Amino acid sequence: MKEQLINYIADHPIIPVFYHDDLETCQHIMEACYAGGIRVFEFVNRGKNAQTNFKALLAYKENNFPAMKLGIGTILRVDQAEEYLKLGAEFLVSPIFNESIAKIAALHNTLWIPGCMTPTEIAAAQAVGCNFIKLFPGDTLGPGFLNSIRPLFSGIKFMPTGGVDVTEESIQSWFSAGVIAVGLGSKLFKKTENQYDYTQITAMCESLLKWTTNES
Repeated sequence: MKEQLINYIADHPIIPVFYHDDLETCQHIMEACYAGGIRVFEFVNRGKNAQTNFKALLAYKENNFPAMKLGIGTILRVDQAEEYLKLGAEFLVSPIFNESIAKIAALHNTLWIPGCMTPTEIAAAQAVGCNFIKLFPGDTLGPGFLNSIRPLFSGIKFMPTGGVDVTEESIQSWFSAGVIAVGLGSKLFKKTENQYDYTQITAMCESLLKWTTNES
């Protein structure tokens, strides 16, 4: 199951990372992303309505976008992992490495993507069975970091998140360095006069997916 999901992510390598207190806004964002070809979406545990909205989004995507894989990010503690696994999270993402979360995810046979910033953290994650690593923060580390450390970690797949730019040059530099996906948050969801432009988000998702395969 975990390997199948990793392969699915590799086939759909742009992962929006989003949170909003308003459920309707979350639904519109998911719809705009799906229309742009997105099939993996990371909602984040960062606000007062995170659990309520996540539960509603799971039902919404099952009814409208069953091909979408919906996971939860910003998981920092075991109790948070357990809560979202009970709700039906299809994968977990963290900005940190925490061996206890790895154990809970393994118990539920659920993909957990830990955040790592150093070779030591990556090695610790690999030692407990994690073979898909979030490089965080991506803009601090950069593709050059991955080029340097990738030969050390055979069999590990990588995804940068945090400050990855929504430009063709940025996306292609990351994929040339060997990532299988990128996570994109605020730079994908820019506002104009405090409003989201859903049509623009759809168009950007389409472009991002093309850039991952050099089909620009």
